[in-house]
Amino acid sequence: MSTMNISLPDALKSFVDVQVTHRGYGTSSEYVRELIRKDQQAQQLRALLLAGAQSPAQEAVTPAYFEVLRQKVTRGQSSKK
Repeated sequence: MSTMNISLPDALKSFVDVQVTHRGYGTSSEYVRELIRKDQQAQQLRALLLAGAQSPAQEAVTPAYFEVLRQKVTRGQSSKK
């Protein structure tokens, strides 16, 4: 694992310390790693949404389409119980 040192103003350092204490992180490094992971996921989601928005239109979404999805989800949940 590599090491990276960062400088924070006192107010941000205090904020990080409070987050570590109140949210169950062991160290400030764990908190920062979690923030970075969440940012990576947000960027991946944004890329997927943009790709979807740029893709050609498919079939129209109707109430029947959503009903089929509901049935699939319901069947999937009942088989896991």
